[in-house]
Amino acid sequence: MTLAEKLEATRTASAGRIPPDRQAIMHRATEDLRSSGAMERIVKVDQTAPSFELANHDGRRVSSGDLLAAGPLVLSFFRGSW
Repeated sequence: MTLAEKLEATRTASAGRIPPDRQAIMHRATEDLRSSGAMERIVKVDQTAPSFELANHDGRRVSSGDLLAAGPLVLSFFRGSW
């Protein structure tokens, strides 16, 4: 199964599980993000991400440069809840 097929299966399953009023909120939020121009500002596939510094789980500042010096870096993003 391709990624596109998996994503479509997930969308289809969600449509049957998420109430219509909540789906409307999610679709509106997605359209608001697209209308904001955010899609033009995101890092694209195969594009180098900009350097950054963030707080870790202990609140200590960690830079991407320091992490990359130790080896490959994997980022994971959590969108939160609607």
